[in-house]
Amino acid sequence: MCLAIPARVIELRAPDAAIVDLSGVQKEISLALVDDVAVGDYVIVHVGYALSKLDAAEAEKTLALFGAVEPS
Repeated sequence: MCLAIPARVIELRAPDAAIVDLSGVQKEISLALVDDVAVGDYVIVHVGYALSKLDAAEAEKTLALFGAVEPS
């Protein structure tokens, strides 16, 4: 099973790279597959690549759902 999660862009790095915040964890990712990303945008991240941009409200809703899941 694969999981792509929303992450907020906190820093842009050239070329085609960014630092994102994943629930408090900062990680460098590739922006090679997505155009026009700015600091503050949310992107869907899978295996170190941003796959698409995501509306902030939808990203926050998805992150809240992930946070509500209790481990078994």
